[in-house]
Amino acid sequence: MGWLHKLDLHAYSPQGAKRPQSPGIPSSLIRPIFLGRPSTSVMTVHPTTDQCTKHALHDMGLQRDVEEKTTASGSGVAGVASSRQSECEILPEIDWTDGEEAKARRKVDRTVLPLLCIGFLVFQFDRMNLASALTDGFADYVKIDQDTINLGNQLLFLGTVALEIPSNMLLQKIGPRKWLTLQVMLFGVVGILQILVHNRAGYIASRLGLGLAESGYIPGSIYTISTWYTKKERARRVAIFFFGMFGGNAVSPLFASGILKLGGMRGLRGWQWLFLIEGLLTLCIALCFFLLLPGSPDLPRPLAGRGLVRFTHRERHILEKRLERDDERRRNAKGMHIPLSLVWKTVKHYRRWPHFVSTFCVFSTWSPLTTYTPSIIMSLGFDRITANALSAVGGSLALVVVFVFAYLSDKTNQRGLSVMGAQLCLLIVLIVARSIHNHVGKWSHYVLWTIINAFSVGYHPVHNTWLQLNCREAEERSISIAMWVMSANTGMMAGTWYYRAPDKPSFYNKGLRTQIIMVGIGFVFAAIQEGIYLVHNKRVEEGKHEVPEGKKARVYVP
Repeated sequence: MGWLHKLDLHAYSPQGAKRPQSPGIPSSLIRPIFLGRPSTSVMTVHPTTDQCTKHALHDMGLQRDVEEKTTASGSGVAGVASSRQSECEILPEIDWTDGEEAKARRKVDRTVLPLLCIGFLVFQFDRMNLASALTDGFADYVKIDQDTINLGNQLLFLGTVALEIPSNMLLQKIGPRKWLTLQVMLFGVVGILQILVHNRAGYIASRLGLGLAESGYIPGSIYTISTWYTKKERARRVAIFFFGMFGGNAVSPLFASGILKLGGMRGLRGWQWLFLIEGLLTLCIALCFFLLLPGSPDLPRPLAGRGLVRFTHRERHILEKRLERDDERRRNAKGMHIPLSLVWKTVKHYRRWPHFVSTFCVFSTWSPLTTYTPSIIMSLGFDRITANALSAVGGSLALVVVFVFAYLSDKTNQRGLSVMGAQLCLLIVLIVARSIHNHVGKWSHYVLWTIINAFSVGYHPVHNTWLQLNCREAEERSISIAMWVMSANTGMMAGTWYYRAPDKPSFYNKGLRTQIIMVGIGFVFAAIQEGIYLVHNKRVEEGKHEVPEGKKARVYVP
């Protein structure tokens, strides 16, 4: 330990006075970089060596402890020291204040996030308004049974899955402003065309067309969020983005309870007015995207005009540089080429597959709830208007549950435990509901279904953030998000068959049993994913994980 007595921990003082170089630490490891953050104005600071010196001390101590291991494996301290040096050299300087950064971030919060959220809301309107249409005699008019309804929904999710990755690759090529605007317009047009459905073939075609039009919107929006926010900021913003989906789930039946009263006006049935009005609303949102949606920090202007909230050159600089500090491999949201080799490399990354299996299993249980909750409540003895209004309560409570778990995830940084906690809550609710729902009265029965809906999606946004944080590169993250959404939609395809017509008299007792099994399997795979990350990180810490020369060992966020 004699080298410690010779070590000068202040080779560069806070005032910038250079002291004699201390032996033992390479000069490249303590070269001055900007590590401080000015509190009031832009200024030049000669930083201390706190961070780089800390890395150097850690690396030197680690080298003394595991020198033999690292020599044998060709990885470890040499790679760590190299990465520390690289990190200290490439991070851009912080030449802005906390107040300036907060102001720029608030502008993103007032433009990008609300627009994506509202787009997701009308996305869910066009997807879910079938549930309210069923309470207005849609199935009888079109002459379809429950199996055909399930088949149509299955094709909707199949259409979404089929074009998920191609859509995300196209987004990288043309940018979010053009692609997301086009998508919102497309599913608005298809939504309106549903008023022309009058037979089984038309119903099947409309559901498949809607799925194809919607493919790519969710992963594209989530990826766009990742180009504006740092890793620590994403969980809450992704949760807010999903408020659009779950808010649509809550508001759609409430909205429908008013629109269905228009039935008979101008020769249109209530469900036709529902498809027409919500489709026109979607087209209005597409126009808002065209006029107001910024692309990325380096392309902040909307497609047309300057937008309501405008970013100055200074704010653009802050938004870009803070993301570069957060991830030096960051890419813009446009112009990034994703080769097929990277797609295949991402697909075969087996350590990430439990994410997708867990998502498939647990999210499949939400599918029948979105289609049949209003009908289930109506079968309890409520009229169609009241049933649609009451079904909005569970969706509204789901927003609170989603935000609570997103807050816990950000606060504790325990991403995996947050996901498993939310899934465990859903599992308990389903078990209790299936045990007692046929032995309670009308209102108690309604409360049980409301609680099931409230906890049905609390894990979902947090799980997405957990996946994103464990992707190294922007291209990898883009493909992984698409795969995650594909697994969710594939699960929704399977879930369309959980509630069958013969099971309806028992209020879908068999369906609830299937949901319990699927949530249980999903919980197990989430736990497996947590274990994979923890074991890998332990191997890296002990120097047992081999890393190619010149590359840093991947460290996961459990």
